[in-house]
Amino acid sequence: MVTYSSLTLKDILNRSRVQYADLPSLSFVGEKPITYNDLSIHITNTSGLLISLGIEKGDRVALLGENSPNWGIAYFAIACIGAVVVPILPDFSVVEVQRIIEHSGAKSIFVSSKLYPKIENIGRIGSPDVILLNNFQVVMPGESAESLSVDYTLPEPIANIEFSGFNYPEPMEEDLLAILYTSGTTGNPKGVMLTHKNIISNCLSTFQIQEINSNDRLVSLLPLSHTYECTIGFIMPLMRGASVYYLQKPPTAAVIIPALQLIKPTMMLVVPLIIEKIFKAKILPQLTSSKLKAKLYQKPFFRKLLHKVAAHKLHKTFGGKLHFFGIGGSKLSYDVERFLFEGGFPYAIGYGMTEASPLISGCAPSLVKFRCAGFSIPGQEVKIHEPNSDTGEGEVWVRGANIMSGYYNDEQATKKVLTEDGWLKSGDLGILHPNGFIELKGRLKNMIVGPSGENIYPEDIEDVINTHAMVLESMVYEMRGKLIAKVQLNREELQAKYAMLKETALTIQQMIDERILEIMKEIQEYVNSRVATFSRLHLVIEQVEPFEKTPTHKIKRYFYTAN
Repeated sequence: MVTYSSLTLKDILNRSRVQYADLPSLSFVGEKPITYNDLSIHITNTSGLLISLGIEKGDRVALLGENSPNWGIAYFAIACIGAVVVPILPDFSVVEVQRIIEHSGAKSIFVSSKLYPKIENIGRIGSPDVILLNNFQVVMPGESAESLSVDYTLPEPIANIEFSGFNYPEPMEEDLLAILYTSGTTGNPKGVMLTHKNIISNCLSTFQIQEINSNDRLVSLLPLSHTYECTIGFIMPLMRGASVYYLQKPPTAAVIIPALQLIKPTMMLVVPLIIEKIFKAKILPQLTSSKLKAKLYQKPFFRKLLHKVAAHKLHKTFGGKLHFFGIGGSKLSYDVERFLFEGGFPYAIGYGMTEASPLISGCAPSLVKFRCAGFSIPGQEVKIHEPNSDTGEGEVWVRGANIMSGYYNDEQATKKVLTEDGWLKSGDLGILHPNGFIELKGRLKNMIVGPSGENIYPEDIEDVINTHAMVLESMVYEMRGKLIAKVQLNREELQAKYAMLKETALTIQQMIDERILEIMKEIQEYVNSRVATFSRLHLVIEQVEPFEKTPTHKIKRYFYTAN
């Protein structure tokens, strides 16, 4: 069993450098990986650069960049001198980036050349230094984005003698490690304060339900600036000598599939949208490609056989070596989980929050219970607060070493979610089953109370809507006591069907518009025949543009319900 002298990232790095010195750590797909020994040298040199710029223990340093080995080096370099990392999600707007930099009081900023335009015109309060993430060069004031457009590079892994005389501060377990500004479904990002102990304790607890070793390989698809990917897909692998590979282009199918075939990952982390898109666009059409197959697919025995065949093909597409396919960030749709479960795919569903560093529950693929999010990780307490006496449903509360110390400079918001005796109010409604597994029902703030006091979960209705063949995504909300659904249709498929007709463009568009009205009615009837009376839809409206999303691809509900 691996033990650490202290639960800090610096101790993690030192142990991995000794234990896994010549093994590959971080790399872009298709490039030579950085060994653990060389990674340590790069981190120490970058820490020295920060000290030379006047960064001291406790200072905040912002980190804005797409996934790369350099991002990981910068993260550890900040943490190892006791400074505080402020990871910024690449999808944040210029206004949000400016707000985070100002609110956190960042004294320095690591930024990639691609994202430099987001800070180029920010008034530098206190003149924070800007370091280009691509090559770790300090950006001179007034430099343009065009002049900084360079590829990712690293110098030779040789200790920089200019920094040899520096006094490198020692981080402690209770020191603040990171301030993570969340972009939830309700807007108004808040800075979650996580200590070294918060994050490392969460890693150690997670290892007790799913181990990682030095033979494991991961291909990173989710943003490192989100705690889901950062803790589980970055820090945990580095604690066990595994290797992590990053894409240099946006994660489209044309980029991901060759990367998976080359790396043959043993572990992957995704959000539901990724596997749901694959299932709906590729797998389901093949499973129902003929009238006979469609008919057989309705029979449980044949459906399970078809799922096993399709899941085996999917496993080969992902490189054929996968033993852990972690899904988290939001609720997975019923039909997609049924496919993975019946197909024997090595998936596992986890549940967490940034405020919990992040994992709250999960399990190994061999222990998965259908429609559950695993069991509480060891060393942590979970309870259902004020459960309903009939259903057992209530708000999930969590307490443990992984729970945040609060929201940065926001005592009022902290008091709303943290009790005086250390319980974190998750805001999620769930059931704690006798076997310890957690079944999530939906967000407390999303729940709608029906006409006779029934609890209506929009997520459950959306799950039904999304099984309709023409639906890509949906969102259910209440308006004047009625349930309304906004639905994004697969317009590409509709247009492809009508493109073959020998009609004018205007006529075809009129036909498509008429067909969409029919589909809206079909969806309403389809859903209302499958849900309880109190959950029936009053109106279905087309959402023409894609829904606004959070970094973990959850719909930003406040965008559509604020008015």
